[in-house]
Amino acid sequence: MTEKRFALKGICIYSKDREILEIKDGYVLCENGVSQGVFEALPEADSDIKCYDFSGKLIIPGLIDLHVHAPQYPIRGYGMDLELLAWLEKYIFPEEAKFSDLEYAEKVYGAFAEALLKSFTTRACVYGTIHTAAGLKLMDLLEETGLKTMVGKVNMNRNCPEALSEGEASEALEDTEKWLKASEGKYRNTQPILTPRFIPSCTDALLYGLGRLKVRYGVPYQSHLSENPSEIEWVKRLCPDSENYADAYARRGAFGPESKTVMAHCVYLNDEEIELLSEKEVFVAHCPESNINLASGIAPIRKYLSKGIHVGLGSDVAAGSTLNLFVAMRSAVQASKLYWRLLHSDEVPISMEEAFYLATKGGGAFFGRVGSFEKGYRFDAVVIDDSRLAADGTASQEMTVKERLERMMYLGDASCLASKFVDGILVR
Repeated sequence: MTEKRFALKGICIYSKDREILEIKDGYVLCENGVSQGVFEALPEADSDIKCYDFSGKLIIPGLIDLHVHAPQYPIRGYGMDLELLAWLEKYIFPEEAKFSDLEYAEKVYGAFAEALLKSFTTRACVYGTIHTAAGLKLMDLLEETGLKTMVGKVNMNRNCPEALSEGEASEALEDTEKWLKASEGKYRNTQPILTPRFIPSCTDALLYGLGRLKVRYGVPYQSHLSENPSEIEWVKRLCPDSENYADAYARRGAFGPESKTVMAHCVYLNDEEIELLSEKEVFVAHCPESNINLASGIAPIRKYLSKGIHVGLGSDVAAGSTLNLFVAMRSAVQASKLYWRLLHSDEVPISMEEAFYLATKGGGAFFGRVGSFEKGYRFDAVVIDDSRLAADGTASQEMTVKERLERMMYLGDASCLASKFVDGILVR
């Protein structure tokens, strides 16, 4: 689809702010990959442009996955009886070691890329493994989908199996810089993102070096922060120079102003860490299903939002079981209800509207002006046919649009995807 100016007709739903859904049965207009806004009727000057008629269907901004592990796609859905560190050792590290075999990597990454294309996701921050060749293959395959992704070559050189250790920091940094140069200018839809797995798996020399690469190349940065109590205690022993886990990252160059940073989980941030992330404009990738599955805990998202921290959602496959970000929305609401009921009665649960915001405009900000149909936002759109959800006798015609969207959060799956546009281009 190559039209410079076109419209989608249907029930348009998007967020301007966190608490209110904008709903209009009409037209969302695209020009050169940018939204021109939503209209009840097409402007007279646009009466003859191409219009895709999705009358009665829901049209929402593309969903943003701020945290997903591509090599873990084959092993989602089991090993959930363990906590984080034991789970990594028993399941994840042995699986990721297999990606030294490029043929195996291509098979898995091909399946992952196809599944992501068939999902509601239009943009994602993706983890690979330490293997450069496999990482470039992942970037190639994601490029072909037309989705907008940031893909990371994972860095690890301590506290990990020998098969996943990059050895000396100088060698790891040299390989990482070669990977950055190999991907530079090669892709239209895909870009690199620096990706130390987490502090326990990277020496100080490696982390400081990655901080310098962040400055030199201006590329974004992703990692994990405060996911599990045992992990946090481990970081205290590894980084005695730091006030806390977030401060350890900051001292090692992770939060510099030259590019954006996203930290996954952030379940146990203290007040000083919250202030630091807010000040440095670090994004939090909230992964509620993963946090439940690995018994990590419940992130206090209401507190983070009230302190001005940027928050989006992550599927976190394979600790999360699915790429379906409607599940992440649902889990965010459910987890916040437990946090309110069991831990802090003054922090009211996340509403359905807020969960939708986190999955669209909240996470989309990591990619720029993304995640809304407001004028000037990149034109990412997902068309949903929720009629199949009424096949089991569930009410349909008498439901409000808001109720239909909420039902998608609890019942919807990829079979409801009718069409998908990214940057104004039809990809599905």
